Amino acid sequence: MKLYNTLTKSIDEIIPTQPGKIGMYTCGPTVYDFAHVGHWFTYVRADLLVRAIKAHDLELTWVMNITDVGHLVSDADEGEDKLEKGARREGKTAWEVAEFYTKDFLQEMAELNITAPTYITKATEHIAEQIALVQTLEAKGYTYIIDDGVYYDTSKFERYADFAQLDLDEQQASGRVGFNSQKRNPSDFALWKFSPKESQRDMEWDSPWGKGFPGWHIECSAMSMKYLGDTLDIHTGGIDHVPVHHTNEIAQSEAATGKPFAKYWLHSNHVLVDGEKISKSLGNGVRLSELMEQGVTPEAFRVLVLESHYRSQSKFSLDSAKAAQARLRDLRAMAVLRYQARDHAIDGTSFSFRDVPVEIIDMLADDLNTPSIMAYLSNVSKQIQAVLLWHKSLPHFEFMLESLDSLLGFKLSQIPDISDEQKQLINERENARAKNDWPEADRLRNELLSQNIELRNTEHGVIWSYR
Repeated sequence: MKLYNTLTKSIDEIIPTQPGKIGMYTCGPTVYDFAHVGHWFTYVRADLLVRAIKAHDLELTWVMNITDVGHLVSDADEGEDKLEKGARREGKTAWEVAEFYTKDFLQEMAELNITAPTYITKATEHIAEQIALVQTLEAKGYTYIIDDGVYYDTSKFERYADFAQLDLDEQQASGRVGFNSQKRNPSDFALWKFSPKESQRDMEWDSPWGKGFPGWHIECSAMSMKYLGDTLDIHTGGIDHVPVHHTNEIAQSEAATGKPFAKYWLHSNHVLVDGEKISKSLGNGVRLSELMEQGVTPEAFRVLVLESHYRSQSKFSLDSAKAAQARLRDLRAMAVLRYQARDHAIDGTSFSFRDVPVEIIDMLADDLNTPSIMAYLSNVSKQIQAVLLWHKSLPHFEFMLESLDSLLGFKLSQIPDISDEQKQLINERENARAKNDWPEADRLRNELLSQNIELRNTEHGVIWSYR
């Protein structure tokens, strides 16, 4: 299995640290607001990697964090905590805000059929681990204290700029990192922030340096290494995390352990709307629930994600989401042929049903080549619907559907049959057609349409599908 590795800037073969086992960490949400479709592109792609790993019979431990404290409103260590901001916006406590949006995120994860991680870890439940990691860095001489917190001295980590190929001077000039006159270097970042003296935060803890809260970056290092060890096999996240968050994770983790932090880094590229990336600050982030209100199901959204490669800049629009719904409808029309198998074989397909999962596994192993997978499935569906199914091939066809669901997160094998009453309406329509009673045939067809069942006449007989 091969992936593009941000660390090496090349497509690398995945070789587990421990034979037969993979440890993978995914940067999860900051739960101060609803997730938008840009976030879900990233998490669906991480899920595809999870499914690909399992298809290769590797034992996977997957950790995803919940950032429920410490993520400030800028990439630099400035501004207020996003949870505190959310609390002020909604007239709640930061704890209530975190609980509400965590629950919403997990619900939408389930709706998108994203595999449940082995561990979902909350920053607020791992404060002791974060303090211990800061103490390790302090003992090794990587920290210093200024008025607002304990900071990491990036000048003491020689490889700091390597991962993202940073021009630190340019970062400062562009405002990507903030200016703080007390910091030794503009790129230095907070490991522990002190609570303001003039007020009490909803979320604050005692520490060896005083009451406060952890920096955003230290959270991911402490939690990932607790569950996966000093060196992770795979770390995933959005490409926007490369210059600061993931760069800082590497610096603090490797300084603490003296070991590589992660062997392979997979980053999902930006999702664009009208040429701009989706972000909450721009107000162009569409929620999954809003798509569902427009008739786009979570499964169709998954189709939309698969149609673009994770390393490309994807373009999102309501029209593209509705087009994905139509493509899902085609796959579902293929799937329900399992209920309409014929009693004789019809030649015509250029593949066997058992070949299809093998081809898809190979394409997943080729740097998660999902656009090729969707093009291939479109051809598979077209061929099957042209020749229909022979009843003796049903076990192999059902195996194919179950494999598609397992590998790609679809639910094609779970689509139910129509009712006996609906089958009777189809038979009555066929009888009306045989008698050239076209008004009655049209009436029955429209009645089925009102029940979201479409009919298609073929040389082998009528075929139904869900509208």
